[in-house]
Amino acid sequence: SDWSSDVCSSDLGELQLNLHSKLLRFLQAGEVQRLGSSDMIHIETRVVAATNSNLLKRVQEGTFRQDLYYRLAVFPIELPPLKDRVGDVLDLARHFLSGFCRQAGQSPKTFSPAAIGMLETHTWPGNVRELQHAVERASILADDDPIVQPEHLLGIG
Repeated sequence: SDWSSDVCSSDLGELQLNLHSKLLRFLQAGEVQRLGSSDMIHIETRVVAATNSNLLKRVQEGTFRQDLYYRLAVFPIELPPLKDRVGDVLDLARHFLSGFCRQAGQSPKTFSPAAIGMLETHTWPGNVRELQHAVERASILADDDPIVQPEHLLGIG
């Protein structure tokens, strides 16, 4: 199987154990091998990895390789969940709304004060991904309406 697509599309904490050695080898040697080729290609790159998992706990449980953890944990940055960053919610929501409108070829939209209140008081258990999907749904439901209303924010509130 093409392990690179698994690595790129999955949460690092959910990476299958059989892929850990391949990722570790890449990180240590800076070499990749194309599928079906015997040639090794040296590449210069930096890796930014993200996960929702507590990898150190996973190492202790034996479900994440300790050597891979230490190879990746060169400069860890802990980002609190969205529920602890209420001040970021509206900026992110506006960013997502702008992008969705542009992508759909729609005129720019804004949030009504009531919709802003809903966005800021929701606890966002699904974190930024939940916010992104809620705003995408709202942009679709608002259709030609230039203002996203509370009724467009299905599933929150």
